Formats: sequence, C-alpha cells, structure tokens
Amino acid sequence: MKLPYITMLATLLLTGPAAAQLQIAPPATIPSAAPEKQKPKPHTITKKKEAAPAPKPSASPKPTPTPAATVIPAPPTDNSNADLVFGAYQRGQYKTAFDLATVRAQAGDPKAMTMLGELYSNAMGIRRDYAKAAEWYKRAADAGDREAMFALAMLRISGRGGSVDKSEAVKLMASAAKLGEPKAAYNLALLYLDGQTLPQDVRRSAELLRQAADAGLPEAQYALATFYKEGTGVPKDPERAVRLLQAASLADNVDAEVEYAIAMFNGTGTPKNQPAAVALLRKASRQGSAIAQNRLAWVLINGVGVAMDKVEGFKWHLVAKTAGKGDPELDKQLSDLPAEDRAKAEAAARKWLGTK
Repeated sequence: MKLPYITMLATLLLTGPAAAQLQIAPPATIPSAAPEKQKPKPHTITKKKEAAPAPKPSASPKPTPTPAATVIPAPPTDNSNADLVFGAYQRGQYKTAFDLATVRAQAGDPKAMTMLGELYSNAMGIRRDYAKAAEWYKRAADAGDREAMFALAMLRISGRGGSVDKSEAVKLMASAAKLGEPKAAYNLALLYLDGQTLPQDVRRSAELLRQAADAGLPEAQYALATFYKEGTGVPKDPERAVRLLQAASLADNVDAEVEYAIAMFNGTGTPKNQPAAVALLRKASRQGSAIAQNRLAWVLINGVGVAMDKVEGFKWHLVAKTAGKGDPELDKQLSDLPAEDRAKAEAAARKWLGTK
C-alpha cells in the first residue's frame, strides 16, 4: 500500500540570461557568474532577467482534492486487508479507509498507521487533527515506514501537531532518504541548498537530487537539470540537463516543460526542433505557466518557428501580464496593433481568464 506524494513544493533560485538571435530567453536558472552581455542582433527576442523565489521548506502537506489524479497505484501485496484499505482510499471512500486502517493499525500494521496519519492530516473522512496525525506517523516511523518518516518530518518543520523541531525533521528526512524515499531525498537536498536549516552544501544537494531523480521524482529531475545546466555541485553538462528536463516533462512538470521547450527551440543540448518546442510552450501555457505564455507570445507575434498570429500572441501576452509577466515592449507593440485586432486579442484574453 503506497500513499500519494506529500511533496514540498519549492522553486530553485532562477535568473534568465539575455537572448541570442532567434532564441527565446530561458526561464531562470540557479545563480552563477553573470553572463557576458550580448549585443542584440536582428530578429532577436530579448527578455529581461527574471527571478523566482529561493527554495524554502514548505511545511504543510496539502489535501488531495481528487485522489485519482495523484495517487500511485498500490503495489502487489499478499495482504488483502491492506489492499482493501488503500482501495477505499483510492476511490475516495475515506471513512471506510479510516475504519479499515484503524483495525489494521491496532494489529500493528505500519502502513495502516501511516494511512491514519494521512487521513487525520488532510481531513479525509474525519476531522483534521495534526496531533493525532503526528502520533500515528511517529508509530509508523518507529516501525520503519519511510513515508511516515517523511510525513512526520514535514509536520515537525511546520510545528503542526507539536512544536517546531527542525533537528528531528532533518533526522527523519535523512532516515527516510536512506530507506529510498525520493520525496525525503528531494526535500533534504533543498535544505542543503537553502543553507538555513543545514549548512549549505551544493554537492550533497546534487547527490540527493540525483537519488530522487533516479527514483523518478519529476521535481528532482527538474532541479537536477538546472544543476547540470549551470554546473552547480556537478560538472556542467547541457545534454544531461536536457535529458532530465525531458524526463520531467513527460511527467507533466510544467517548469521542466518550459525549459525543455526553450532548449529545443534554441538547440541547446539537443537538436533544434522549433515546431515541437512551440507545441510544448502551448501545452505549458494552457497549464498556467506565465513564463511559457510570455515566450509563446513572443514567437507568435514575431512568427519565429511558427506561423505569425498576432491576435493569439497578444492574447497570451495579456494573460501572462495578469500573472506578473508583463513586457513593456509587447505593450508598445499592442498599442500599435490595429484596433480591430487589439479588440480580438483582449476579448480572447478575457475569455481565457474567465472575465468579462
């Protein structure tokens, strides 16, 4: 019986270099030495540097509104009772899962204990109670369950269900990571990268990210890709970075989709494939990435790698602008657009945003 990801959502320190000829400037990467400024060339899509927040431990696992979208299928097991518990959970029958898990937990089943912690923590089938969640997670963790160790670590970082105890949280994460829990390895890597809870150690961070990435965690694959792209804690390797971005993209990691699209568009670390890049930018834009929307606007408005479509391009520009990714140059071009086309773009943006 395997629980869904309780993954800390965090974004690596990112900045974006200036664009080269017929290139889309990539979204941010981990800070490194400042790149040399390049003179704009004809048909250049130029972008300002952008910065995203530093990674910080997010202490609160969020409830899963639609379990079917995030729950990992239960592995084969000889324990039919455990299958019944997880099966009820997968179907959203949380009260049934709670009742079945209670019986199994009282019989000493650590997976059932972890399930009770999950149900209490996320108010599934029962009133939320972080103290009880922590109790069940601790019992399961003491019995060796790596997922419970990680979940309890997250509660200890946030101070939910008890006082804040970052030292215990780190120990729990380290134990879970040693037992092969990819989410624990990923979050421990972020703590080593952040340098607040633990001394900053980018090499150790890279090792942990590699462990989580090898286990298939998309967030870790994306983060490790930025390490290889910039040479942070590992030798710089653009091709390996792109392979990791591709893997994370296949798992629908939106940030990875954007960077992989840009790598394909520019032919960085992978053969240039602008049609495929634009298609991926469209996908990421529909998934709500303001960076993708901004890049898609540029290629559509300028007709680079795709047929020019200024109405559609300015639609995405206006959508990205509402998310804080405005662009003065595109604003100027929008003001120069014929009134009829500008009205169409504005109407399309309002329709996408669901506003009148």
